[in-house]
Amino acid sequence: MSDVAERAGVSLSTVSRALRGASGVAPKVRAEIENAAAELGYVVSRGASSLVTGRTGRVAVLVPFLQPWFFGVALAGMNTTLRDAGRDMLVYQVGDVGELDDYIHSLPLRRNVDAVIALALDLDEREIARLDEIGLPVVFCSQRVKGRRSIFIDNTAAAAEATRHLLNLGHTRIAYIQSKDQTGFSWDSRDRLKGYQQAMADAGAEPLVLTERSGREGGARAMGKLMSVERPPTAVFAESDDVASGVLQVVRRSRLAVPGAVSVIGFDDNDLAALFDLTTVSQPVQEMGEHAARLAVDLVDGGAAQSDHHVRLETAFVVRHSTGPPRENMGLHG
Repeated sequence: MSDVAERAGVSLSTVSRALRGASGVAPKVRAEIENAAAELGYVVSRGASSLVTGRTGRVAVLVPFLQPWFFGVALAGMNTTLRDAGRDMLVYQVGDVGELDDYIHSLPLRRNVDAVIALALDLDEREIARLDEIGLPVVFCSQRVKGRRSIFIDNTAAAAEATRHLLNLGHTRIAYIQSKDQTGFSWDSRDRLKGYQQAMADAGAEPLVLTERSGREGGARAMGKLMSVERPPTAVFAESDDVASGVLQVVRRSRLAVPGAVSVIGFDDNDLAALFDLTTVSQPVQEMGEHAARLAVDLVDGGAAQSDHHVRLETAFVVRHSTGPPRENMGLHG
């Protein structure tokens, strides 16, 4: 730092403030200091800086999974935004509710990060209270929490719109496939199921709900069961595009036409939805991650003072060729 100060012709304290991003340094002077640091290959030590500022320059993201499409896209949005803000992102996988409790107890997050983003954990009040024990700002991404900083979509309204699309095409036997796993987190499935049930009730139609494991395998298993009932549905609404891909796999392997024999709708608009020509609900996952990261940075920097700060992002219903009017006399078996 002394070498940087000498080359830039300023004091050590000015170098420290400039490289920490603190206020009180003229833009021209800050630029000269940054250029001198770059020429000398000087990098600010996160550890040393945190001793002075009380901040680590890091944001933790708690996720249940790393691999599925949703989490990868959301994390990419967060990482880009945090990097541009001069922050590092630490990702911690908490695979179930018990692991979250153990994590909060065993790892002193308050010494490692400045804020926490809970990504699609859909925590209940008890779990939120446990997260509060960390004593750091928390942003909820893909979950609306009353009185908390939240970035979310209206899953209920989006699912109701998708269901009404099928009803308006003339379908009345519409099945809904939801996922269940061993994590203990409820995800967005609860709100999407609620939207489906509301739309069916408004139309006077009888709901048919199947619960299977998540992903393509769960969708395939559920569709296999639906094809064996006495009066198979003429349409299927899957809670995610991954589940819908399993539905399409079984239907097409059975040499049945989509949407002639059965219409299929998904949710997400992931990378494969267009390839499968799947009608689906598109949610802005990357934008959701970007908003969550910006809000976390604002909280650390003293902004976003409102205790009840919500950002609701809009979904879009994307009609492709996996949905159409029912062929009542054809059914799945004919």
